[in-house]
Amino acid sequence: MPAVTAPDILVLPRVPRPDPSAAERKVLSVTTAPQGYEGEGFPVRRAFHGVDLAQLDPFIHMDQMGEVEYAPGEPKGTPWHPHRGFETVTYMLDGVLRHQDSQGGGGLITDGDTQWMTAGGGILHIEAPPEEIVMKGGLFHGFQLWVNLPARLKMTQPRYQDIRRGEVSLLASDDGGTLLRLIAGAVAGHEGPGSTHTPIALLHATLTPGAQLRLPWRKDFNALVYALAGAGSVGASKRPLKMGQLAVFGEGDVITVAADATQESRAPELDVLILGGQPIREPVAAYGPFVMNTREELMQAFEDFQAGRLGQIPDESHPGHDVF
Repeated sequence: MPAVTAPDILVLPRVPRPDPSAAERKVLSVTTAPQGYEGEGFPVRRAFHGVDLAQLDPFIHMDQMGEVEYAPGEPKGTPWHPHRGFETVTYMLDGVLRHQDSQGGGGLITDGDTQWMTAGGGILHIEAPPEEIVMKGGLFHGFQLWVNLPARLKMTQPRYQDIRRGEVSLLASDDGGTLLRLIAGAVAGHEGPGSTHTPIALLHATLTPGAQLRLPWRKDFNALVYALAGAGSVGASKRPLKMGQLAVFGEGDVITVAADATQESRAPELDVLILGGQPIREPVAAYGPFVMNTREELMQAFEDFQAGRLGQIPDESHPGHDVF
């Protein structure tokens, strides 16, 4: 899990340890993501399965893609498909994924890169491994997050952000035991490169064995921690958390995550995604590739897609891909 690392974590800017009197966020739940398949058949873990949407708001959906070691000829992606009403965030830890959309955006997403696509009023896109990766196979691991848009921005102009690994803000915990990669939002006065319509914070943290991270967190944000690899605990109560599990926190000022002192050899550190945002608190009508506020808006989205108003597949695209 290379993502992006620092030669010497001790020279990075430090996130100060919160005041001991700061309100600790209690862990409301820990759930285990079931496994499934997406697109043309690549394995995923449904990170938000079984969690009340009100606790996730402004997030809608998150898949951990892989971790899987593909043999030559096995790598898979998604065919062309539409989106409307939200943003997709794709973060690659291992492997290479090629993105292309009907607005002309696209490019390669590789180790530590993030592709941030605002679907807004409507877009078509495809995500698939490049031909050379299909031929040779290899390790594939990443995640995709769906961030909701408020009603006033549902039909905003689509846009594409290509956030390279070298642009991510690298920080260290106060004791140097945790490397923080801030992708979007602000934490303790430090800002990530991602530009968001909905106020959120998103970071990838790597905790060395035995390390504890007490992270200041905006009071008006919700708070979620998802374990990508390794084992540890969350909250002052030290509730166990392992790979493929999501912790939902309650109100407060501080998120606490700790890594077990002993880790497995294949996952020597605890890697977690930490995310939260300002709840939108609007009705959600979601079906397939669309996230709207009402059933009528969903029906309109399907009608607009069928009529070609969400964009057209570029002529140079590979033939034979169905849109759904």
